[in-house]
Amino acid sequence: MAKARQLTLPGLAAAAALSLALAFSLSGCVNVATYTQPTLVRAIDASYVAPPFNVIVEGSTIAGNVGQGTITPYATLTAIAAAPIEIANAGTGDSMTTTSNPLLAGHQYSVFLSDLSGTPSGYTVSVLTDQQISAPTGHSDFRFLNQAIKTGAVDVYMIPSGVTLANSIPIVANLPVGGSLSYIDFTSQTVTMVVTPAGKATPKYTSPAIYLSGGEVRTVLLVDAQLTSNPPVEAFIADDVN
Repeated sequence: MAKARQLTLPGLAAAAALSLALAFSLSGCVNVATYTQPTLVRAIDASYVAPPFNVIVEGSTIAGNVGQGTITPYATLTAIAAAPIEIANAGTGDSMTTTSNPLLAGHQYSVFLSDLSGTPSGYTVSVLTDQQISAPTGHSDFRFLNQAIKTGAVDVYMIPSGVTLANSIPIVANLPVGGSLSYIDFTSQTVTMVVTPAGKATPKYTSPAIYLSGGEVRTVLLVDAQLTSNPPVEAFIADDVN
């Protein structure tokens, strides 16, 4: 029979040293650099009096020559605890207004310019926190921003295909000018969006059919039409989650 191998004390020490070295080697292989999620930022222009503008966040232009009714694509930025945000005239480069806001990792924001400030300039900038995850399966999430100053408070309907306005109830009732609700969740289907003055059944805006299959997250900006009286309200719709 073959003799069983026996490790001497020096042999045991060598084996232990080899095992320790191997462990350190494997540990070094699995260490990776820490990843920090970026933040996403876009611009929404609801101002009737502001000139076309650029949005500058921490010295970087994230949107240029933004005009009324525009909802820009998201720009990807590094998260920062207190980001300086400047709105600058796109033609002259002059600063129009400034603010600051936390831009957290993994979050989405809209830099929102409106006319409801009461300031001498007539406009102000605020930062909205956007929803960054898809709506539940079979559901859609919509947020409505009412900046239709002439029209005033509104009701918003999402009317299913084959249903009339008379048989519908508003998904948002009496939304005031300057009002910004949280996202509203409803069952996904083909709908027509109708906007009426609060408490009235006279449509001020009627959308084409909107097909919703589930998971959609959208922001709707309502403004007064500038060049027509029919319809008197315009709606601009943007995807918050792609």
